[in-house]
Amino acid sequence: MTTEKRSSKTGFSRRDVLATSMGAAVGAALSSGVLSSRAYAQTGEKITVLMSQPQVGGAEIVAKAFTAETGVEVEIVAVPLDQIQQQLTLDLQSGAKRFDAFDFWYVSKGSLVETGVLEDLTDRIVADADEIQPEDFISSIYDPYSLYEGRRYALPFDGDTHALFYNTEILERNNLSVPQTWDEVIEVSRAVTEAESANGIYGIALMGVRAAILNISVFANRLANYGGEFIDAEGRPALNSEAALMAARNLVQTVPHALPTPAETGFDQALTAFVGGRAAMTEGWIDLGAYSEDDANSKIAGKWDVVQLPVGGGQIKSRAPLNAGWALGISQYGQKQELAWEFIKLASSAQMHMKILTTTGTGVDPTRVSAMNSSEYETFNAKSQRAAGASLNGALAWPTGPEAPRMLENLSEQLAIMVAGDATPEQAMGKAQKGWERLLR
Repeated sequence: MTTEKRSSKTGFSRRDVLATSMGAAVGAALSSGVLSSRAYAQTGEKITVLMSQPQVGGAEIVAKAFTAETGVEVEIVAVPLDQIQQQLTLDLQSGAKRFDAFDFWYVSKGSLVETGVLEDLTDRIVADADEIQPEDFISSIYDPYSLYEGRRYALPFDGDTHALFYNTEILERNNLSVPQTWDEVIEVSRAVTEAESANGIYGIALMGVRAAILNISVFANRLANYGGEFIDAEGRPALNSEAALMAARNLVQTVPHALPTPAETGFDQALTAFVGGRAAMTEGWIDLGAYSEDDANSKIAGKWDVVQLPVGGGQIKSRAPLNAGWALGISQYGQKQELAWEFIKLASSAQMHMKILTTTGTGVDPTRVSAMNSSEYETFNAKSQRAAGASLNGALAWPTGPEAPRMLENLSEQLAIMVAGDATPEQAMGKAQKGWERLLR
């Protein structure tokens, strides 16, 4: 079982793709106007940056540009995405204090602040606002990624949201319309599976494996678009709300018509099935469009499209949940905070974000309004650009408090049990609700 968002088993080589576009990205960064003079005064220095494996491709583009511009060496240390917090905590507690900057899944923000790992960046952001252009960050992403107890601790790097991808050829030959509601997702999935499962083609590839970043994402897609929240306005868990129950029921009702078996389907399996033409639909991150159109590795190039997530209940406008999502911070205990700050400032800058966003294989989705609306992004992937616009509608953020990692592990466990058929939606949501209430006491 993998918890990595990006695939290593589909034939898509990020390093091969990045090699062809690294030079362009580096060129764009030179004389970018983002870095301060202090960055240039430390030629020959070195910083160490911890990155989750799915974001390494983008980080390497930044590192090469940073070194070319400043003469400062950057060592990128890659670890599986579910080990970032563990590595940072160990780095602090052991006294090694190796990492100067790092990326992190935004849901661990509160925990990293409270354990003394994340440095407060508020004053730096204010001082360098002209270079950073914080007003250009998508607001529904910027605050959840960076803001904690009224202070800012990070800059956005990867604005992950989901959309509904579909195979136009499969839907057309079955005389099916693109689903607009979650009930219609079930109907279309059922029709395709009944008609084509004998040939190994199914209605939907559904990521139901027990991994918070995956099975909570498909639940969150429904929760957000049934009008639900993870936490209510009073700060209490809302997993037993009617919206949460409707989301869970829809998820369970989709399982029989999905690629076998959802409880064992992770990112690799869903991606492989969709680009291989074996699934009519899948819910995935916006950059799935680039993989789908890759002539060398995809069987569906020119035969796919994407729409914003369906709605349910009384909802009429699609709302994007912040599924996954990565921010950049610097170590509170670091000895090279100035250089670390310059590095993450460049990495999250409008110029660099545009280059990484439009490089196939980096797995980065929009964090900035300017990039979202740009002609460059439209040229790179117009279909995905339209779907990504849902994040401008007011995205659903996952919990980010100190107990968030444990809360999400609890919910992921209950969802996995439910998808496997060993608990009803009412039982799963009830247990998750009680678990969250205990953790938040």
